[in-house]
Amino acid sequence: MTRAEALTPESADLTPPSPRSFSVVMGRAARAEAGPRGGGIPPFQTFLDEHRTVVYRFLVASAGPNEADDCFQETFLSALRAYPKLESGDNLRAWILAIATRKAIDAARARNRRPEPAVDIVEMLDERSAFRPEGQGQPVEDIGDPLWEEVLALPPRQRVALVHRVLLDRPYTELAAAMGCSVDAARANVYQALKKLREAWKSRA
Repeated sequence: MTRAEALTPESADLTPPSPRSFSVVMGRAARAEAGPRGGGIPPFQTFLDEHRTVVYRFLVASAGPNEADDCFQETFLSALRAYPKLESGDNLRAWILAIATRKAIDAARARNRRPEPAVDIVEMLDERSAFRPEGQGQPVEDIGDPLWEEVLALPPRQRVALVHRVLLDRPYTELAAAMGCSVDAARANVYQALKKLREAWKSRA
């Protein structure tokens, strides 16, 4: 079992009310336009229900709690528009996380946040991860830890690479596909993110 599977059981719906309500509206719109699909592609409502939690968690960590709701809505609106053109239902999780990755990067660029160079950081992120079942840590919308402040201050591509690799435990091949870059570039983004976090954390000591 991967770290992501251990921390984010498929049955747990930890999204807050706003994204959940949006998911209901999206599902109704999808059902109104639904037709028979081949290629192992599920109805959009089923797809949305299966992936909304992991997408929201990813966006909270990569875009920040203040931007997560908007990015969540934009992610699934883009997915709904593209869904009729899908030819295969293989690896829909990677597909929707690739869309979410682009939305997180776009949101950070729109804010024009200046990156600030932010013990083992990987272990600290695991311990403080917002991706925990209810009752076993902070809810995803209440990230206030200083380490998370450093994560959110990273450059957008380094931040999303870090979240994919360390928190979602995705292999570099999937990370690279989601970010639209080479495996070497994906590794470099994770390396630089961890380096900056370690340097920033040492400066706090």
